[in-house]
Amino acid sequence: MMARETGILADRAIAALFETGRLKSERELDRDQIQPASLDLRLGAKAFRVRASFMPGPSHLVSDKLDRLSLHVIDLSEGAVLETGCVYIVPLMEHLDLPADMSASANPKSSTGRLDIFTRVITDYAQEFDKIPADYCGPLYLEISPRTFPIVVRRGSRLSQIRFRVGQSVLGEPELLKLHETETLVASKQPNISGGGIALSIDLTGDKDGLIGYRGKHHTAVVDVDKKAQHDIYDFWEPLYSRGRNELILDPDEFYILVSREAVHVPPHYAAEMTPFDPLVGEFRVHYAGFFDPGFGHAPAGGRGSRAVLEVRSHEVPFILEDGQIVGRLIYEHMQEQPESLYGSGLGSNYQAQGLKLSKHFRI
Repeated sequence: MMARETGILADRAIAALFETGRLKSERELDRDQIQPASLDLRLGAKAFRVRASFMPGPSHLVSDKLDRLSLHVIDLSEGAVLETGCVYIVPLMEHLDLPADMSASANPKSSTGRLDIFTRVITDYAQEFDKIPADYCGPLYLEISPRTFPIVVRRGSRLSQIRFRVGQSVLGEPELLKLHETETLVASKQPNISGGGIALSIDLTGDKDGLIGYRGKHHTAVVDVDKKAQHDIYDFWEPLYSRGRNELILDPDEFYILVSREAVHVPPHYAAEMTPFDPLVGEFRVHYAGFFDPGFGHAPAGGRGSRAVLEVRSHEVPFILEDGQIVGRLIYEHMQEQPESLYGSGLGSNYQAQGLKLSKHFRI
């Protein structure tokens, strides 16, 4: 299939951005830093603890705001602890010089979302978080605010990822329905397609033992974001069971890991993103880390039956979730071309063919 003029850039095209100088970095790329439809972003050497989150606005550099709002500077070269309830700004290693027809958007990596680390990419002159306008030339910064667990990060840690797009690439509802009919995007006989996306609902029936999810514990030890299988689940998480009621009351300011009822499929020529909060379905936020790569849940890439793990946080009031309730929507976009590597196939992807699953940092 020929490459489209519009769409999300695939791995090959992302590599070409470095070759042409549109993307620069303080050091060589990590071997696995380029993903099928995104680039992992790496923390630089310093973190600025700030009084509050901020938006630079159309006439300010991020560095101007840091001069005024920074409380102290933390050296990340040997690793440092970032505490819950605090806001940090970290200059990233990567620097952009986007062409006039290319924009970008950022999202937390899956493991970042599953640790309840709130992250947002900021640019100079930004008026929106996680959105990089076409023609932007300048540095990138990451706002980091651990919500549940204190974390250890260091220079080179990867908490966020960025996608590049040319033109308009989102599938409209008729196109989405047609694609679902041929590719089965979600395992549902009657998919709910509206609001520009396809609905996902919550599974609260549980597995054979009735396990429906996990709730984050408070006052835990630190999590090292760069180390896999280092921590005992039960030191950080309380398992939740259905007990036959198939519902869950979300307590305000608690963090939950739950799972979708439907398996999700992202065909090789498409990428998907979950909308993080839909006020039409209740006062809670679902899925901080919204990117789904081409090949997620794709049977030839070993992904048959992959479900969406959902990071859920209620807001001001307790809220009852019931089994089968819609909790978010998947937006699908065209890729410019099929990636050389699909999610899961030979990439060591952590969450292919997943059901309910905590982040890679915990031992099963």
